[in-house]
Amino acid sequence: MNEAPALTRSRQNFVTPMAFLLLGAAFWFLFDTSSRMGWLFIVALAMGLSLYHASFGFAGAYRRLFRLGDPRGVDGQIILLAATMLVFAPVLSSGSAFGNPVGGAVAPVGLGMAFGAFLFGIGMQFGGACASGTLYTVGGGNPRMLVVLIFFVVGAFWGSLDLSWWQSLPRMGSVSLGRKFGWEITYLAQLAVLLALYLGLGKLRRRFTQGEGLPERPHPPLYTRLIRGPWPLIWAGLSLAALNWLTLVQTGHPWSITWGFSLWGAKAATLVGWDPQTSSFWTGAFQQRALRQSLWQDTTSVMNVGIIAGASLAMILANRRGNPMDRRWRPLLAAIIGGLMLGYGARLAYGCNIGAFISGVASTSLHGWVWILCALPGNWLGMKLRSIFQLDQASPII
Repeated sequence: MNEAPALTRSRQNFVTPMAFLLLGAAFWFLFDTSSRMGWLFIVALAMGLSLYHASFGFAGAYRRLFRLGDPRGVDGQIILLAATMLVFAPVLSSGSAFGNPVGGAVAPVGLGMAFGAFLFGIGMQFGGACASGTLYTVGGGNPRMLVVLIFFVVGAFWGSLDLSWWQSLPRMGSVSLGRKFGWEITYLAQLAVLLALYLGLGKLRRRFTQGEGLPERPHPPLYTRLIRGPWPLIWAGLSLAALNWLTLVQTGHPWSITWGFSLWGAKAATLVGWDPQTSSFWTGAFQQRALRQSLWQDTTSVMNVGIIAGASLAMILANRRGNPMDRRWRPLLAAIIGGLMLGYGARLAYGCNIGAFISGVASTSLHGWVWILCALPGNWLGMKLRSIFQLDQASPII
């Protein structure tokens, strides 16, 4: 994330207390409604803070790897994935946590799923972020990403309407590698793959970490850095893994994001007369219950809002302000197309970088590995097409 100039003191004196007032109101409402949702909101706040302070994203990391040969952003993902596997292993192998049943993010593998991941990868480069990146950049005051989020929601709902057709294409169903080959050997094998990948990127990494010859800038005290940032990627990777574990033990399933977008789109569609009975996806018992209930009773929706709020809090603590709106029509068109691709692709692929890749691989789901193998070529193609939309001509940040 590019640094933005600090807020003026008068503006900060107004914005800071208002932000804490709004957060206090959210805490009161959620705890008054459900203490469980209140705790999940706190977990999500911490996620938003971690994502913002470390500028932890996926789209930019892949772009830097493909374009510059810089693997440091991917290093953060490797750390996050390895740490998540380590904390998930004892819980998922036993099937319970503190006496409550838990289950991993295991989804079917098929042609529709693979195409969805590929489409999602293109959308990442057009939109400029994945699902978690969209949420924290919206919270960080990026108006273009609000456009991406709106069309992400539209695309996710659209994908839910078409999902039954994509599921009719050849597929092999859900495969849990842990159940098929044993939890211990599967987790060890997956960790070995990550270690080999990290070591394989070593030569590229050394190009960016050696020979710079610049004096190291002094860091602020640890407490100040924790509150105001910036964070190294390893801090975010470890904290997000721990927060994903907390999500797993509190909700019974790992951290996910894009189901909430599908639900938001469906809720909005019902307001304009759409009938859920016309869609096979939305006639399911879980979906019907979610449509009847308030969004504040949906764990994914509560956490998505919490991530946005956490990123907004982090921006205030870092004494920054958001980006201006890029008014050029091509980047705006890319935001719309990218958002649609992200939403549609995520629905087909049973999730995004978080729900399908990180939580999926940490759950030993085969679809998590297939997801990233299909999403990376999509990112490469999307990166090649970015110039059409003038996306590499950075707008000034004030």
